[in-house]
Amino acid sequence: MSNRRYGTALSAVASLVFALLYAPLFAVAVYSFNRAEKGSVWAGFSLRWYLQIVADPEVSRRAFEVREAALNTLLLGAASTLIATILGTLLAIGIQRTPWSKRAARLLDAAIDLPVVTPDIVFATALLVAFNVLRYVSPWFNPGLPAMIIGHVTLQIAFVALIVRSRLVLIGATLSEAARDLYATSAYHFRRVTLPLLWPAIVAGGTLAFTLSLNDFVISFFTCGPGSVTLPIYVYHSQMRGLRTDLFAVSTLFVLGTIGLVLTAEQLTRWRRD
Repeated sequence: MSNRRYGTALSAVASLVFALLYAPLFAVAVYSFNRAEKGSVWAGFSLRWYLQIVADPEVSRRAFEVREAALNTLLLGAASTLIATILGTLLAIGIQRTPWSKRAARLLDAAIDLPVVTPDIVFATALLVAFNVLRYVSPWFNPGLPAMIIGHVTLQIAFVALIVRSRLVLIGATLSEAARDLYATSAYHFRRVTLPLLWPAIVAGGTLAFTLSLNDFVISFFTCGPGSVTLPIYVYHSQMRGLRTDLFAVSTLFVLGTIGLVLTAEQLTRWRRD
């Protein structure tokens, strides 16, 4: 096969993959402008569902529910991401820069990889069992936003640690050893050497952790309380009553917000690298 035909075939495959990835999202975005209350039939173009979302919560009950769910989602994502990014970064540094024995290193690798490969339903069930015991120790483990934050953090730490650790492996230990040879203190070494080198990985890990929190349903569903419903849970319960068009608008805004977050994180990483 010539190089031209090979390139054409690759372009066709890439186009098919992108179509499979983004066609459903595009369809949801298009039907969010549907005038009909049910999204299965097109009844004409309308902005009524977007206007309903931004309506006065005292007038529109749906607007109040959507805003409350969005606020819970953002609070959950921000709090869990901040905690998971700090702990995941420290965990990655501790594993990579500590001279562990081979057996201990293998055990640590397995402990980090396990939450990544464990199905969400199994992970959420394990958290539910653990929280049922731990709630007698602290009220933070009762169903609600604190328990949801803890549950998300336990999942996010592994992803942050894997990304930051891969960056540590890439940069090696040469610069750290040089800084130590020049009598850099531990605080100065971390602030002026380690942290700038790890910044792209920390941003990438934090972005991934925040995205996982925004999109999570299973862990949130198992640990939520009456006043801590997130957008994924709200959409799920609403769809049980039918395919409502206003949920298409909510989902579209949700996807646009996620895309904006990813682009912002990428720009921050690029700016820091330059």
